Amino acid sequence: MPTSVSAEKAAVVAEVSSKLAAADAALVTEYRGMTVTALAKLRKALRTHSAEHHVYKNTLARLGAKQAGFEGLADMLVGPSAITFVSGDPSVVAKTLRDFSKENPLLVLKGGVIDGKPVDAAAVKALADLPSREVLLSMFAGALKAPLSKTANLLQAPMRRAAYGLKALVDSKGA
Repeated sequence: MPTSVSAEKAAVVAEVSSKLAAADAALVTEYRGMTVTALAKLRKALRTHSAEHHVYKNTLARLGAKQAGFEGLADMLVGPSAITFVSGDPSVVAKTLRDFSKENPLLVLKGGVIDGKPVDAAAVKALADLPSREVLLSMFAGALKAPLSKTANLLQAPMRRAAYGLKALVDSKGA
């Protein structure tokens, strides 16, 4: 019987390690006192953003994090902790977690690992405050377009003035 328990634990460590290796980011939360229904609602909300929210035993999760090369995550795995594995844009998932924690104050953001670097809870909250990727891209496109529009208007100004001058001349002669 001890062999099967060890095999189960090894499987959990391998699962955590592989999920961390495949994820773009991993965010750690504390869920102390949350109901199963609230956790299910959170998981459903996260799934729409290509994220998975799992609860593991801290010891096994630390071993998996170490195996995947994410030692910075081990310090956050204290107390009732859950790991959210993010595939894609971590800011959207951070927003979802932040918004959910406003509705359910029992969910507490602890930090995580983004692009292989450990971040604290303040950094995750700052990430959640960023505009979405689409908004940032449109802001960037607008910033690129503005100087071009100004240049085009500047180049058109002499011709426009000449046209207004000619129209004024024609109007004054015709009157």
